[in-house]
Amino acid sequence: MFDLFATLPDTAMLSRMQFAFTISYHIIFPTITIGLSLYLAFMEGMWLKTKNLAYLQQVKFWMKPFAITFGMGVVSGVVLSYEFGTNFSKFSEIVGPVLSPLLAYEVLTAFFLEAGFLGIMLFGWNRVTPKVHFAATCIVALGTVSSSFWILAANSWMHTPAGYEIVNGQFQVTSWLEVIFNPSFPYRLAHMLLATFLSASLLFAGVNAYYLLKGTHKEFAKIGFSTAMFAILILAPVQILVGDFHGLNVAHHQPVKLAAMEGIWKTEKGAALRLFAIPDQENETNHFELSIPKAASFLITHDVDGEIAGLDQVEEKDRPQVAVVFTAFRIMLGLGGLMLLLGVAGAVARYKKRLFDFKPLLYLSVAMIPAGVIATLAGWYVVEVGRQPWLVQGLVRTADVVSPLPAETVAFTLGLFVIVYTSLFFTYIYFIRKLVLKGPPSLDEVQASLMNPALEDNDDLPATLNPAQVDIGYGQELSEYLQSKDKQGKDKQPQDKGEK
Repeated sequence: MFDLFATLPDTAMLSRMQFAFTISYHIIFPTITIGLSLYLAFMEGMWLKTKNLAYLQQVKFWMKPFAITFGMGVVSGVVLSYEFGTNFSKFSEIVGPVLSPLLAYEVLTAFFLEAGFLGIMLFGWNRVTPKVHFAATCIVALGTVSSSFWILAANSWMHTPAGYEIVNGQFQVTSWLEVIFNPSFPYRLAHMLLATFLSASLLFAGVNAYYLLKGTHKEFAKIGFSTAMFAILILAPVQILVGDFHGLNVAHHQPVKLAAMEGIWKTEKGAALRLFAIPDQENETNHFELSIPKAASFLITHDVDGEIAGLDQVEEKDRPQVAVVFTAFRIMLGLGGLMLLLGVAGAVARYKKRLFDFKPLLYLSVAMIPAGVIATLAGWYVVEVGRQPWLVQGLVRTADVVSPLPAETVAFTLGLFVIVYTSLFFTYIYFIRKLVLKGPPSLDEVQASLMNPALEDNDDLPATLNPAQVDIGYGQELSEYLQSKDKQGKDKQPQDKGEK
């Protein structure tokens, strides 16, 4: 009888594939929520400062996508912790004394901050004073950033381990400062945070460009689009600069990964920058190569004749999958270039006072909505696949910590994850699309919802994120607050620099 599992990869590869799929799915949501939480805090702060309801309108609209995305991130993140035990059982035994406390710190700081103040942020309107609500929003934003701090500290240590000693086959900490602030951590943290800010900015730009193209919610869209385009103009070149520093760090600490990123099989001086190629791992060569002579050496060593170590410096068993790393790196770079182009195009359109009606810019903004997330995923494939076959760089192999499971079992669970996660993702897209198509509340609705929480429209949220809204006594206080300080800004829209 035909055996469905006859050609399955081994357990180690299937476990890696499952973890790669689940963590790729998970990273989509923090990539959006970190930048989105900071945007919410900024806009709410602007409302408190100016008393202009147009800023609060931004908060009211974007808080719903934030709630849904945050919930998806939490649920998908919990699964990853269980996979450490189910698929990589020796992982905790070997590196637990180093990584377990870091993950615990993430729970004790970031998770508790988010869990403690998320309810106030989402459902605290009219139940706490405006300043207390703003504080809750800021604390949630701080929680999302601090979560990335601890997770990236743990991940970076696996790439550039420091502050440890090995006792009886187990890692023991000798310096927590060296563990946390390991050589690659500052670059990885900065690179990832900028990626989240860019991803959120591209989302804002795309959604608001869609409204401008449709001719709906124009005043709302102008504020969001102008803010997003300004952010992209600043963030894109900074991200490219930080990425360059990160690449130099990789060249110093992980030369094999760099060789895979650049498709360099043999150590060479004056190495060319390969713009395109199809790496052939078996024959150790590149097909259909398109390159710029000596450019790679110049960018990496700042010397056109500088030497770059190739993949020939290590045995075949110690090399990553070059085609994956090489291709993902170019996807990330290509999208980064498009982000820079979008930011510059926005600046030119603003200068010519065409920011809100230059259709090529608006269409490009809509098309670029997923670019930040895709670039982030591609970057993580470069980072993680490029580290293989090592779990802890140069010290512990991934294959050595894999649980002794039948390949059929892992294949079955991987299939279930693909089915369930795909269904959840399309459900997520359905709710986000529904919110975007409905659009933001009007300024009158925003004003009315502040006076009476029963008028807060949460019908578009899933039931688990839509508890009954009951006024418990702060409505009158907030009404007096608004009446005394919001008269001048009630019906006035903030001017955009492009309209001055």
